[in-house]
Amino acid sequence: MPEVPDIPTAWRQLLERTPGTRQGDPLVIEAAHAQPKLRGFYPWPSHGTLKFLRSAPPWDGNHDDLPFIVCGGPPYKVYTSGYITLLGEPATPQEAAALVVAHLPADGTISDE
Repeated sequence: MPEVPDIPTAWRQLLERTPGTRQGDPLVIEAAHAQPKLRGFYPWPSHGTLKFLRSAPPWDGNHDDLPFIVCGGPPYKVYTSGYITLLGEPATPQEAAALVVAHLPADGTISDE
C-alpha cells in the first residue's frame, strides 16, 4: 500500500494531477488552494466533491466535519459536513472556496450563517 502524503504533498499531487492519486475538478482544486486557510487542511476529492479534512489518513476521531464543495458547476454547491445544510450555490470555484473559508469554525464549531 502506498504511503499517504502529508498535507502539502497531497495538495501538490492534486495540482500536478499526479498519476495514481485521487483526482478532482482542477478549477475547484486551484481555487481552493489559492485560499491560505484551506491549504492547511487535507484535500480529499471524492464522489464529485472536494472535502477538507483536519488530518491525513489514517483517521481516528472526527476528521470530516468541515464544509465542502460539490463540483460540476456552475453553480457549485457548498454544504456543511454530511450535506446537513446548503450554505450556498456560488457561480465560480473561487466564490465556492471563499464560502467554505467563511464557514470554517473559529472555535471548533461550524457556522451556518
